[in-house]
Amino acid sequence: MNHPHGFCFPGARRLRLLLIVGATMAGLCAPLQGAPPFPTLTPAEGLGVNVHFVIPRAGELEMISDAGFKWVRVDLMWAATETKRGVYDFSAYDKLLAGLDRRKMHALLILDYGNPLYADPGDTQPFTSRAGTGVFRAAFAAWAAAAVEHFAGRGCIWEMWNEPNGTGFWAPTPNTEEYIALARETAAAVHHAEPDEVLIGPAASMMAFDFLEACFQAGLLQDWSAVSVHPYRKTEPGTVAADYGRLRALIDKYAPAGRTIPIICSEWGYPSSWKSYTEARQANYVQRMFGVNIANGIPLSIWYDWHDDGATGDNFEHRFGLVHYTYHPGGSPIYDTKPAYQAMKDFAARLAKAGPSPSVFGHPKQQGQ
Repeated sequence: MNHPHGFCFPGARRLRLLLIVGATMAGLCAPLQGAPPFPTLTPAEGLGVNVHFVIPRAGELEMISDAGFKWVRVDLMWAATETKRGVYDFSAYDKLLAGLDRRKMHALLILDYGNPLYADPGDTQPFTSRAGTGVFRAAFAAWAAAAVEHFAGRGCIWEMWNEPNGTGFWAPTPNTEEYIALARETAAAVHHAEPDEVLIGPAASMMAFDFLEACFQAGLLQDWSAVSVHPYRKTEPGTVAADYGRLRALIDKYAPAGRTIPIICSEWGYPSSWKSYTEARQANYVQRMFGVNIANGIPLSIWYDWHDDGATGDNFEHRFGLVHYTYHPGGSPIYDTKPAYQAMKDFAARLAKAGPSPSVFGHPKQQGQ
């Protein structure tokens, strides 16, 4: 159900969420019947882009929509939405989703990062110094359940953390066991609060097969509607086909009986500044990345990134965007576009014109492009 902007969960509602978490982990609740199926999307409906804003600049969502994107992937920050223990404020995200609703777009919301309220004193983001404790897990799970309940029925996809197998987002050292424990407790709380909401994970950096298999062995495929990965590489996009085949075999090995669990590409892009990479090559690869994923049965793909993250020419992290960094208030366009923006727009238009192509979904053959 939806709640008023800036809502909180005091008293009985907060207690109910904490009891769900505690009872589930103690084995007192009925076992989950499994995650709901991932939604059926046509190729044109499965195009998304990663953004780093919550409040868009004037004209920003219009440009994203005009490029053909139907999804934006964005961090739902625990630290920003629970600044007092047990009080949750999602009002900024209410505004974002309202803007997406007006443009018939959807959000992939990443349930992520720690919170200084539950961290060691002086720790810095992402605040995972106490991620292995029951207090941290219970607080994160209660917050996640509150977020999912707040936005239930809005067509969101919920992703459990971002790249937990890397030091950038699980500091100081990735800990597979800690992530699995957090993911299981969070999934239990989320599914008991809103059984029909779609939860995916683990948003693994690269194709980390050992990490992914550990998650599957621990039973997380029972909790997730899809498996999300970030298959970055410096080789051309078609080289991902073999990796998808290997990952699909692992999923089939551990999936609960009777369930088909798709692979989601929740982040992948190419900067326009790697050695021998140009803006023209990036434009070619944005089309090929989406095309290869569609050909390999990936129902939802997220390009990284929407706009360049800085203006430093020799910093490749600043050059993943489809548009340049500088914002022009009132301009037309508000961002100077790269060739990749027009390439994306052309690709999306061709998909929309072609209409649904169910033959590329399900359990497809692997192929490069």
